[in-house]
Amino acid sequence: MINFIPLDLYYVYFINVSLAIVLFTLIHSWTLELDDPKNLIYTKSVGYIFLILIILYIGLRPISGRYFADMRTYANTFLYYAKGGELKTEKDLFFEIFIKLCTSIMTVQNFFLVCAILYIYPMYRVSKTFFKEYWFYSFLLFVVSFSFWPYAVNGIRNGIATSIFLLAISFYKQKPIMITFLVLSALFHKTLLLPIFAFAITLLYSNPKTYLILWVLAIPLSLGLGSFWEAIFTSLGFADDRIGGYLSNGGGGSKFRFDFLFYSSFPLISGCYYVFKKEFQDKLYNQLFCTYLISNAFWILVIRAAFSNRFAYLSWFLMSLIIIYPLLKEKHHINQHIVIGQVVLAYFGFTYLMYSFYYIE
Repeated sequence: MINFIPLDLYYVYFINVSLAIVLFTLIHSWTLELDDPKNLIYTKSVGYIFLILIILYIGLRPISGRYFADMRTYANTFLYYAKGGELKTEKDLFFEIFIKLCTSIMTVQNFFLVCAILYIYPMYRVSKTFFKEYWFYSFLLFVVSFSFWPYAVNGIRNGIATSIFLLAISFYKQKPIMITFLVLSALFHKTLLLPIFAFAITLLYSNPKTYLILWVLAIPLSLGLGSFWEAIFTSLGFADDRIGGYLSNGGGGSKFRFDFLFYSSFPLISGCYYVFKKEFQDKLYNQLFCTYLISNAFWILVIRAAFSNRFAYLSWFLMSLIIIYPLLKEKHHINQHIVIGQVVLAYFGFTYLMYSFYYIE
């Protein structure tokens, strides 16, 4: 357990270490070519050190409900099963079984370490699989994402489920394994049915223009008929009762989050630039881009609902992959390494800006 860091400074340490790594990476992008041996040594060594340290830092954090919200709830559930409690069936059953099995072989602290591994390792795996020796840039973008920390220490079950989805995508060329992990992600958290359904649609049709039009249309439809869509999806049940509760509790009274809509446009702008302007042709990228547009359009329709951030994350977890993918697959710019460094800085800049607003008094 890492208990020498004050809990109120836990995120502060994380965000500022991330800032240092982003700045060092930016400096390397200015001074070295992407495939320069010195740069590859830097990215490999820093990448693996960061991977291990971030798993340990998050996995061995002290148990706290005040600073890590739902962590205390997960800990209480673990202790309940450790004392012989009956299996809870009203939530995601597979995750409950997972917790119960863990109680027989590990302590509650080790359980959170395992959760950190399940959340973070797939980000490394999908980055390594797709981008080989340049995996560090993709992994770094995952970790410095605005949504990374909340689902590492709070919405743990949702975070693990989306990471299992990423793990599934890393087996894109091995369809039986990919399908197995996609099913597993939904068993961990039923809300993953949305991106799974969206990804399945793209297997049949993956023209970005069509889904881009749908995404744009979702904005006026939400502004004009927000409560209507919440009522529709609530009546459908949409996977489980909790989702219906999130929607119906919104009541259309929450404000339209233009700031989050702006954030959601980052991969849209990036994807449109490389697909339409640079004519980047990649079957998997098209599918991931379209999956993002479908899932994010759904969130826009219910953006005023209670806990709409939970719906936003069903697309946001793909954001960093969509932004960095073209830059690590093909050469699109004369000074491509500099562009990569600038993209990393700009993407992390939003995260740090939000940190400054919400954490610095």
